[in-house]
Amino acid sequence: MRQPYQRQHRFDCTPIAELTLNYECRDEMIPVLAGLQHVYTNNSLRNKVVKLVAEDINEDTRRDVGRPGFDDWQIVVLSAVRLGCNYDYDKLQDQAENHFALRTVLGLGEWNEGPSFSSRRIRDTLCQLKPTTIVEINHAIVSHGQQLHGDAAERVRADSFVVETDIHYPTESSLIGDGMRKIIPLCADLAAEIGESGWRQGKHLLKRVKEHVRTISQVSASKSPKVKARLPKAYERLLDRVLPILDRAKTLQKQAENDTQSLPSCSLSEELKRWIELTEQVCDTAYRRVLLKESVPNSDKLFSLFETHTQLYRRGKAGTPNQFGRLALVFEDGAGFISHYHLMDREACDADVIVEQTREAQRRHGGAIKSASFDRGFYSPENEEGLLSIVDEPCLAPRHPQQYAERLANGSVEFRRLRQHHPGIESAIGALQSGNGLKRSRDRSEVGFERYLGLAILGRNIHVLGKLLIARRKAEAAAAFSKRKAA
Repeated sequence: MRQPYQRQHRFDCTPIAELTLNYECRDEMIPVLAGLQHVYTNNSLRNKVVKLVAEDINEDTRRDVGRPGFDDWQIVVLSAVRLGCNYDYDKLQDQAENHFALRTVLGLGEWNEGPSFSSRRIRDTLCQLKPTTIVEINHAIVSHGQQLHGDAAERVRADSFVVETDIHYPTESSLIGDGMRKIIPLCADLAAEIGESGWRQGKHLLKRVKEHVRTISQVSASKSPKVKARLPKAYERLLDRVLPILDRAKTLQKQAENDTQSLPSCSLSEELKRWIELTEQVCDTAYRRVLLKESVPNSDKLFSLFETHTQLYRRGKAGTPNQFGRLALVFEDGAGFISHYHLMDREACDADVIVEQTREAQRRHGGAIKSASFDRGFYSPENEEGLLSIVDEPCLAPRHPQQYAERLANGSVEFRRLRQHHPGIESAIGALQSGNGLKRSRDRSEVGFERYLGLAILGRNIHVLGKLLIARRKAEAAAAFSKRKAA
């Protein structure tokens, strides 16, 4: 049983509109709560946001029966605070149970504890939100913030960055070891379920595989050319150990498919089939790369068996030559809102998506964008021509140093101004990475990754909205001060 928000005021609870926040506190919680307080007191915006949440939370269920659950408004608050303040679920649970101002915005009083804010319950609830729904919530809040600011929607700057997935450093040997850690126990469970024998020595088999993986790790870490020369032989021994196990696992899986299956054995069989396919793919790339000395393209590689959507990027960043994750493209408007974002496909690069996504950003802004600046990595003659048909003043400089210098020398005053102000987008990306958890995604699966990206940007936009409101009420307050805007 759920409701949009508490319509009846309680004697033990301060009304959300009357909550007083300490604007001299520089903690990120203050502007986030100020932004949420404004969203709540704006009836049309609040109703639009809670309606979007309700469509996901109770998509296939009734709202008027069952145990009491989080209100739709409480889900909005928890979604904004989680990555707006870069909390994990346990920290968010503690804040929801003990932070007075946060509990007031949640609509909770002092006489009763309200619903249970266990970390698992919060996680399970927030994971029901669809990435597309979070996009619409972001759009509603950004549109309202742009109306408050004035001309923020007229100018944007865009850039991409890598959001890392939560994986260990991938090598073929370690990934094969990961596959065996899943396959061998699954085979033992499935064999017991369908009454087959032959997997009694599962722990012994896994121990032998780990020994080979450890040997390869030691050889790879050595700087001696003589030791490095042992690597192909070490991989050959690992594959000789693993491939017979995979053949036995495939035989067992097919046998389980053909036999009359119970629900547990059917589930185990499907899971085992998936892990066999992933491990075979890694074995194939290891054989081609190490033993046949082929140059294997990234499209054929897996960088994680658990986060299969992970991609390798080499963008020339100092200290991080290799980044494992996904590219995210963000558009920042004149007020500092992330007005549009896009998670790129695994094989896509900057120049492939910029025209399409700028057209989408222009639609989100209601056709108000007059100028847009982009990094040099987005440049191509076709992109420059395409952007001219979307915005009046696109700032897209060529990559070649000589052509770049000529463009700056011959460009208009507006072009040079946009080029001068474009590096500010790096500050927005740095804020997302350090303050909103986008250095590395902590959620699982590709859908979870996209949801995590959306929640982080939602938290950032609520934070920017709160700072904008605090600056209007008390410009000299510490909570309204922004180093980016001051600079």
